[in-house]
Amino acid sequence: MKIVRVQYTTTQEYVATNKENIRQVVNELKSINHPGIKYSTYLLPDGKTFMHFDQFENGEAHEFLTALNSFKKFADELEASELEAEPKLELLTLVASTEDFFGE
Repeated sequence: MKIVRVQYTTTQEYVATNKENIRQVVNELKSINHPGIKYSTYLLPDGKTFMHFDQFENGEAHEFLTALNSFKKFADELEASELEAEPKLELLTLVASTEDFFGE
């Protein structure tokens, strides 16, 4: 299993665009219904810091996400925007959970 947490801060002007791009990624993932991807994004109380929390069955599932057209659009536009804080990516290790993940 691969668990990824990414956090970054956009400008206030870019928040609506980022939310829409994230919705497009989620909509595409829902339509595909890939069993090895759990994808969620949160907005922190400052209203412009985003935190993505993703669980993947394996590295291939992560690569599947990043190859989606909606994800490429999201990533390209985010990179071109003027971020206040660059993305910080962390790989996490599951210790315990009330939920079963991918047969773990």
